[in-house]
Amino acid sequence: MKPYSNIAELIETLESEKQLLTEQIAILKSEPQSFNEQVIFKYIDTCSTGKTKDFVRSLGVKSERGSFFSSGDVSKLIKGGADDISPELLAIARKVASMKNKNGKHR
Repeated sequence: MKPYSNIAELIETLESEKQLLTEQIAILKSEPQSFNEQVIFKYIDTCSTGKTKDFVRSLGVKSERGSFFSSGDVSKLIKGGADDISPELLAIARKVASMKNKNGKHR
């Protein structure tokens, strides 16, 4: 929470945070609109590029290079994004990755 100088400012900050959380929850409740979004949802669910890679491999999907999908491919997708991933979903995935890198295991 950011610093505030009075109760009205605190309420405004909390209302803003509440709105953002409500929007993020709605995004996470939605269905993936593309394969890449499905990969991002799996990453958010597991907080693991390795588990996400295993999920993609289990579907028989290969990387753009034509080889098996790797953890690096998952990281690249999170960092670089793709045209078929909503910016809001990508922002959540990046936040998860940032929290994991900062604090170690997220859960």
